[in-house]
Amino acid sequence: MKILLANKFYYRRGGDCIYMLNLEQLLKAHGHDVAVFAMDYPENQETPWKKYFPTNMSKLMAFTRPFGSKEVKNKFNKLLNDFKPDIVHLNNIHTHLSPIIAELAHKRSIKVIWTLHDYKLLCPRYDCLRNGKDICEICFNGDKTSCKTYKCMKGSTLASIIGYQEAIKWNMKRLENCTNTFICPSKFMAQKMAQGGFNQKKLVPLCNFIDTTKCQRQHFEKGDYYCFIGRLSHEKGVKTLIDAANKLPYKLKIIGGGPLLEELKGIANSNIEFVGFKQWDEIKELVGKARFSIIPSEWYENNPLSVIEAQCLGTPVLGANIGGIPELIENEITGMTFESKNTADLAQKIEAMWKHSFNYALIAQQSQMKYNAENYYNQILEIYKK
Repeated sequence: MKILLANKFYYRRGGDCIYMLNLEQLLKAHGHDVAVFAMDYPENQETPWKKYFPTNMSKLMAFTRPFGSKEVKNKFNKLLNDFKPDIVHLNNIHTHLSPIIAELAHKRSIKVIWTLHDYKLLCPRYDCLRNGKDICEICFNGDKTSCKTYKCMKGSTLASIIGYQEAIKWNMKRLENCTNTFICPSKFMAQKMAQGGFNQKKLVPLCNFIDTTKCQRQHFEKGDYYCFIGRLSHEKGVKTLIDAANKLPYKLKIIGGGPLLEELKGIANSNIEFVGFKQWDEIKELVGKARFSIIPSEWYENNPLSVIEAQCLGTPVLGANIGGIPELIENEITGMTFESKNTADLAQKIEAMWKHSFNYALIAQQSQMKYNAENYYNQILEIYKK
């Protein structure tokens, strides 16, 4: 089978990029012919398909690219002509590439599959947050005017007008017409898409996978700390975590960086250590030896890899009861949940997690069986063939 994968970036930038890179290798390992389409970005991995990539988006291009630029159309059409795919599998393509590529493939009767990594098809901001903090679903009814009213795009009037116009151009009906299947990495995502009016018959819940071989551990001894790994920003709920952790005697290691780093350091007690950004080998040790990992998110997390990776390392997860997080946690077996934004409940559940006895080896074994690449391959192949 010839499969064309598309994503705005082609390097390990975020969950969407990691997913596509892993999927590319998985499909190739099973003998499929795979091409890729992305923006020509400086950090991209080397690939023979680079000659088809449209140029890195400039500030001026932000006024044209979201609506389907001539360069994107010409280069994508050239790739379709030369590669002749059976499947076009889209990921995060809005703004930098735009859904024009879905229409170009559909017009040639090529099957279009789209894995949804965020809520962009429902919310111009993509994260269902107003002012970057409060959950908002106003745009789910199809009227995107509130994007301009609340200046949802970076607090900018101009950016919000562009976001509004982009959402109007690439509306639900138009996107459904050119897409065969929307893969939703969580049942929560599928429910929200249906709530927004998308045809349920085109929505397929399918949890993400990881390379479980990188999570292999011989021993499951735990240290005297728990950990957080992720971006230090408002929607990740790290301030709520700091407030709760300050009330407790247990050691917390925070892995990652972000805009709130200095503010959080200023309010954290001495039992909280900021270890900074780490590569996988160090993450494996830090998360693998933690008593548990915590994901205190305050937005609609879709299918966070941080939960899956921790469990595959044999580390239980305390997760906020929001978005797709609860689907990944079996209470008192692979972790626990708490009410998002509730500092008191979070502190209480940290205490409970610290005192609870988990079977770390069993968590790793069962999680690796559940989230391994071969399981995913069998399911994605059925979607391709459907």
